[in-house]
Formats: sequence, C-alpha cells, structure tokens
Amino acid sequence: MSRREFLTKGGAAAVAAGAASLSAPAIAQQTDVIRWRCASSFPKAIEVLFGTAEMIARRVGQITGGKFQISVHGAGEIVPPLQVLDAVEKGTIECNHTAPYYFIGKDPAWAIGTCVPFGLNSRQHNAWWVHGGGEKMFNDFSREVGVINMLAGNTGSQMGGWFKKELKSPADLKGLKFRTGGMGGQVLTKLGVVAQQLPAGEIYSALEKGTIDAGEFTVPADDERLNLQKVAKFYYYPGWNEGGAALGFQVNLKAYDALPEAYRYALHAATAEANTWCQARYDALNPVALKRLVQGGAMLRAFPQSILEACYKANAELMAEASAKSAPFKRMYESMMAFQRDQVAWFKVAEAGFDNFMSRQKL
Repeated sequence: MSRREFLTKGGAAAVAAGAASLSAPAIAQQTDVIRWRCASSFPKAIEVLFGTAEMIARRVGQITGGKFQISVHGAGEIVPPLQVLDAVEKGTIECNHTAPYYFIGKDPAWAIGTCVPFGLNSRQHNAWWVHGGGEKMFNDFSREVGVINMLAGNTGSQMGGWFKKELKSPADLKGLKFRTGGMGGQVLTKLGVVAQQLPAGEIYSALEKGTIDAGEFTVPADDERLNLQKVAKFYYYPGWNEGGAALGFQVNLKAYDALPEAYRYALHAATAEANTWCQARYDALNPVALKRLVQGGAMLRAFPQSILEACYKANAELMAEASAKSAPFKRMYESMMAFQRDQVAWFKVAEAGFDNFMSRQKL
C-alpha cells in the first residue's frame, strides 16, 4: 500500500479518528500484542527529531488499542546511529527513524529519501513524493534490500553551518574540515573541503577539540540544543545542501508484510501525521531559537554569492557522476528535477511573491 493510496482512502486524519471503529473487527481478532523496536539515528536531546519517532509509536498504540507497541530507542542505545538501516535490512530490529541520505555510501539513491543539494524544498518534496511518483520509485529501490520507507518528517530548509572563521570566497573553503551530511559533503570535497559525517552528539566535541573547523546539523532549534554557538560564532545561510530534509520511517519488509492490514494502516496514518507535525514544530521553534542565538552573540551571515555559485557548479558535476554510478538515483533524480522546474516557476509567482512582500512589511 503506497502513501498516495492511503491518503486517497481517507487520509491520516480520517484513519486516526476512525481507525478504532473502521478496523475494530481486525484488531479484535488480534489477541497477541505485537512488539517492535525502533532505533532512532538521533539522540533524545534533539526534541523534534527524536520526538517524531515517539509520536509515531504513541499514535500506532492509540489506533490499535495498545495491541501494536513500538518502543523507541535513542541514537546508540541498541544500534549505532549510522547503522540503523543495516539493522532493519537484517531484521535485527523491525524499524528505524532516520535521514536516508546517511546511507549514500551504499548507493547514492538513498539521498533521494532525504534531499540532494539545490533540490526540492519541503513542500515540493511532499508533493513529488505523494503525487509525482516519488514514493513508488523510492520504495521500488528500497524494497530490493527488504525495506519499506515511509515519509516521516521534514526539517524544512536548513542552515549552512557554524564556522570559526568568516568566509569571503571559495578559496576560504580549501582545507576546511567540515562536518556535514548527505551529498553536500561530496560537493564541498570538490572545492577542497575535508568533509566528515559525524553523529549529532559528536559535533560539539569535534568543534571544541579542533577535530573539525566547522559543522552543520540542521536548524536553529536543534543547533541551539547542541550548543554549537559556543564553539563557532559565524552562522551561515542558506542551507543550499538541504533545502528541505525529509526523514524516513524505515520498516523491514518481512515484518511489514506479516502485520494485519489494519496495523499497516495504523503505521501509514501515524507517519503521515508525524510528517506534518515535525515540520510544523520546527516552524514554530526556529524563529525564537534564531533570535536567541543572535542575541547571544552568533554572527548571522549569508554565504557569499561566489561560494553558492561554486557549489552549484560542483553539484552539477556530482549529480552527473551519481547518475552514471546508480540507475535508481538517475531515474529518481531526473524525475525530481523535472518536477522542480514547474514547482520553482509556481513558487516564484505565489510563495516568493507573497513572502517577499510580507518580509518588507514586517522586517
């Protein structure tokens, strides 16, 4: 059952509200409690990311009257944060909550489940996933390793990262040791950056010890919790590498197929609701978090145009290389970029036109 099929059959709200009555016979026949374990790639201290997985587990339990229970474990508790996909593939655990682009070392196609540099924003990604064929293409790919991927949250457009020194041109990037996730690091490598992918909980200590010179995680609400402002003061935007970073709730295919149908609906209902909740929570928290960071001494800076243009050019090279390496990546990337062309034209007229006017009025 695809997310689109699920939504056309009533949507997350309808299923969440009416699941008890609609699926009562199926749930009543299920006498044994089903217990799953979910490993998050995120520490409990990251309230929204870890909380999104907790919300999914809680809602599934509520919909099924407590007969389908999912325990959520923070990064490293039962599985290392960057090995949660391996654990689901092998059936060591039934599910995880993660950013699929952490696994581009396996295949660059995993990046499509989160984002690619200069890719879709969060609303555009949702539209492509649900109505542009994205979900089917991605799950055709993930099913090959025995995994179902459900869209389960988005950070929205992220920040560009924390730097100890001010950036003025692409030359300032050469030799820079920078923590970043996904394919953005591969773009920066082409510009001389030494990119590293570290779990969230290790970024602060790496900056403090000088193991890295700069680091990015997600958005102000999370960065503030990680105290990154205490070890690097220049805070850059925009997050060209993550214009809308989607999260995935990944489920072992055999475990998914073994569920009663009503419980599969419960999973889709819960992840659909969590997808909305996560983005809304970040949109509520980020403005006040950014204000506190700036008031506390963070130096907010826009990336110089020369750096953005250099990254854009390097990204075009990387996307061509990834497309040559992986047929699933090529298929999904071409679909996503074709979808983006119309989306950007529409957003320029509607969203950007309105937002630009309102920013002039309010700011």
